[in-house]
Amino acid sequence: MYSFQQSVWALVLWPSLLTASTMLGCRDDGSFSRSTSISQEKLLERVIHHAELIYRVSEESCTLFEEMFIPFPMHLQTNQAAYTCITKTLPIPSSRSEIQQISDKWLLHSVLMLVQSWIEPLINLQTTLDRYDNAPEMLINKTKWVSEKLISLEQGVMVLIKKMLEEGMLTTDYNDEDVFQHGAQPEMMDSVMRDYNLLSCFTKDAHKMEAFLKLLKYRQTDKYNCA
Repeated sequence: MYSFQQSVWALVLWPSLLTASTMLGCRDDGSFSRSTSISQEKLLERVIHHAELIYRVSEESCTLFEEMFIPFPMHLQTNQAAYTCITKTLPIPSSRSEIQQISDKWLLHSVLMLVQSWIEPLINLQTTLDRYDNAPEMLINKTKWVSEKLISLEQGVMVLIKKMLEEGMLTTDYNDEDVFQHGAQPEMMDSVMRDYNLLSCFTKDAHKMEAFLKLLKYRQTDKYNCA
């Protein structure tokens, strides 16, 4: 049953991984460092496509983690705010009115803050998953892929900022020490729940990244009709 489940997930993910490994196209390794020669419109399309794939694979990872490690009676608890997302302290707009009022610059700034705040936690998650008993290779590969592509997305957003805002690299002003809180080693089940919460929070933030970038595209396409 276990090997069958892994095989099913392999079939589901294979098209995504194949597409994701080649979709950026600026260089063979997916780097954006030579993307300055393409148009702003094309670059934004590639960044959005990249964010879409990251969100989709992160959602699949979260679902697989829940199926493998979260006992069914505890599923309801995972939907309750038992753990705080690490990006809660970031000045990211949340309400619809706030999002509509912020500038294009702040939209990009918000995406960059979210991307940069998740790079280290996802790298650390790889070490944690390696210590799990019977962790499916598909889950490990998914989270590793997302972690690597998030770094590429950071590069793409920064190139887009330079091209769109004509002001070089935009830096964030939050303190990593305020975002990452390292406590004592929790008990096993608590550790599993924290890892699941981390994946859940990242999936939500990945959706925000995608939504902010699509809003930016909409504004750029039709600046006069967007309220």
